[in-house]
Amino acid sequence: MFYTIMNKYSSFRKKIIAFLVFSCFVATSVKAQDITKNQKSLFWQKVRIGGGIGLGFGDGFFSGTLAPSAIYQFDDQFALGVTLNATYNKRKNFYKSTILGGGIIGLYNPIPEIQLSGEFEQLHVNRDFEAKYVSNLDDSYWSPALFLGAGYRSQNFTIGMRYDVLYDNDKSVYGSAWIPFVRVYF
Repeated sequence: MFYTIMNKYSSFRKKIIAFLVFSCFVATSVKAQDITKNQKSLFWQKVRIGGGIGLGFGDGFFSGTLAPSAIYQFDDQFALGVTLNATYNKRKNFYKSTILGGGIIGLYNPIPEIQLSGEFEQLHVNRDFEAKYVSNLDDSYWSPALFLGAGYRSQNFTIGMRYDVLYDNDKSVYGSAWIPFVRVYF
């Protein structure tokens, strides 16, 4: 009889232990998923998306640029991110060019209203001239740029000026080493 009573309790004890182990496993699994979701959401809460669009028109000239970017806002002062650039230029009956590339950008706000920036950009340029006007000027090359800039910032909007320290008058895709900019990040 003692043995029968112990078997009943033993079976009950096994069920209790199994239930407790299962409950701990489920609780740990759920908690781990909550932590993972919170970590992901904390990361994405600090990612900001922005970029620029440029259009230029003239007598027989068109230029269009798409330049998206994304930054990770480490804190109120510092952000680091990546940029992409795609530009198409065409002057009727003279030339066309395609410019594709990307870069990295660092932003520093010593005070909320001032934004200092450093940007390295590497662009691939492909220029095609029409043969009847110019010969042997078709070209395909990489054009690096290293910009140092400063701007006035108000919330998500910054306007300022940047300077390309690697500017090359013959190879740069920009008309001048000094370039104004407008940045918007959401």
